[in-house]
Amino acid sequence: MEKFLDIQGTATAGYAGTQLVSVNGIKTIRTATATGTATLIQYLDGTTTTITTAASVAFDVQIELQKHVKAALETSWTKPIYVCTLPKAIAAAGIQNA
Repeated sequence: MEKFLDIQGTATAGYAGTQLVSVNGIKTIRTATATGTATLIQYLDGTTTTITTAASVAFDVQIELQKHVKAALETSWTKPIYVCTLPKAIAAAGIQNA
């Protein structure tokens, strides 16, 4: 069963709204430094989703995403979308998949 996080960011210039991000096949969720601006969701197939935030909050976003992924995977198969509201604002670059 496919599972998705419905990432809902607080509005900043250039980004407001939601983005569905797959929970299946996540290899790691990380940030380069505690004071960074990018949180990376890396998948087993080599793709990456980058969530860009204000400076010094990427680690907080990483911890929150890890909690939400765990909770999403624990929900019933009849609930494929799990709402994830991040505690910190998403920057104008938003959420990018590569």
